[in-house]
Formats: sequence, structure tokens, C-alpha cells
Amino acid sequence: QVQLVESGGGLVQAGGSLRLSCAASGRAFSSRTMGWFRQAPGKEREFVAAIRWSGDMTYYADSVKGRFTASRDNPKNTVYLQMNSLKAEDTAVYYCAADRELGIYRSGSYHSSAGSYGYWGQGTQVTVSS
Repeated sequence: QVQLVESGGGLVQAGGSLRLSCAASGRAFSSRTMGWFRQAPGKEREFVAAIRWSGDMTYYADSVKGRFTASRDNPKNTVYLQMNSLKAEDTAVYYCAADRELGIYRSGSYHSSAGSYGYWGQGTQVTVSS
């Protein structure tokens, strides 16, 4: 089992930055690809970013590419999402997720699917004021 706890959300003005953290406990964090998703009110959950278990490959949604950066610190069992140049449309609850498999990174498109993840955090609210 893997438990995930997100933090770092808040209220920020458009153009500002936030860094989200996701602290993991449980089995084999350093062997799991991690993902970030978000869900805005009235909308479906959507993919934001994924980072390979080794940290050397990342994949982003087109809407955040060039503005958001995913990273991880495996000894600290933590994954991060640095969000820059925030826009009002980035307002959402942000979730981190852990791959159900170990040591696997199939492709960016595969890990953009929520179905590839078996564990989810409770989410952290990000609100961007325009």
C-alpha cells in the first residue's frame, strides 16, 4: 500500500508561482512512476504531469508544458510540481498519484491515463486569481 499526502496549494495571483509537494509512505516509492492530475469544478479530472520512477523522464499536458515542472526526491519519498506563470484556468484541486506497478515507465501517453495509477492523494486546492 502507498499513502500520498499533497501540500503547498493556496491562493496566488495570475502570473505567480506555487510548488506542490506530495509525500509518500508505504511500499517502494522510488520504484513507482508518479503522476499529477487536477480537477476543476464541474470538469473531469485531467492529466497534468508524470515523472518516471527514476526521475529522468517527464511528460506534460500541452496546457502546462513550459510552465510546470515535475521532480522527485526519492530518498525523501517526495514528488514535486513547480508551477510558474499560473493562469486562472489552472485553478483546480491537484492530486498526486502513484503507479500501481513497480519499475515501469511505458510511455508518456500511458501514464497520462488515470487508470495506470493505483494510489491517490486527497488533493490540494490551487486557486489563481486573475
